[in-house]
Amino acid sequence: MRQRSFFSSCLLVVLVLLVFLGLISFTMAWWGKGALRAKEGVGVVEVKGLITESRPTLEKLNRFQEDQQIKAIVLRVNSPGGAVSPSQEIMREVEKVRRHKKVVASLGTLAASGGYYVACSSDLIMASPGTATGSIGVILKLANVQELVKKLGVEIYSLKAGDLKDLGNPFRPLTPRDRTVLQHLLDNLHQQFIRDVARNRKIPLEKMKELGDGRIFTGEEAKQLGLVDEMGNFEDAVQKAGKLAGIKGKVEAIYPE
Repeated sequence: MRQRSFFSSCLLVVLVLLVFLGLISFTMAWWGKGALRAKEGVGVVEVKGLITESRPTLEKLNRFQEDQQIKAIVLRVNSPGGAVSPSQEIMREVEKVRRHKKVVASLGTLAASGGYYVACSSDLIMASPGTATGSIGVILKLANVQELVKKLGVEIYSLKAGDLKDLGNPFRPLTPRDRTVLQHLLDNLHQQFIRDVARNRKIPLEKMKELGDGRIFTGEEAKQLGLVDEMGNFEDAVQKAGKLAGIKGKVEAIYPE
């Protein structure tokens, strides 16, 4: 009987200790998380690789906009571009965030096409002299595998309602009408790109049309042309953003959790 009572007491002590340790761990984690935000800092939102969707980037921008300890945001871009629509969505979200907090774009090794598109609406754009940027244009690549399919002995049947429903079908050649329609689409997207950059960078539209021929610029050239504001690396961008936001002393870069 005494042995059972002893083991019961030991078990109770162990359970109490486990609960106590759990509470300590939770408290330390809670205070640690609070400590991260106890000091004012600059939020860092990274745009890396091909831009195929916007939602993760939009969520990070919104989170930092709402965080009172985040006084400014650095948009770090290392991207060759991607789809037009998500690039536009990120660009427009940056425009909204700018109404509340300063946004500094930091261009890495490559910030071209859609990579530049997302950055162009920032308050300030910084790049290294050797950054590859620009490429303000739109491209569409299509393949015609008709002959390959024939060699494989495969027949492809395409049933459609609407003359242009199979536009870009890889199993037939492009018709002159196909080319006209696709070129019109690309031209329209290209003009949207040019207008957005001209508006955000305050560059005359006619000059922007000259710059928007798809060519790549170095960071140094981009600065001379008005596409970039200052030369500087990522750390320079963080400190610049903090200074614009009025943070005193060395600025801390804070990444999304």
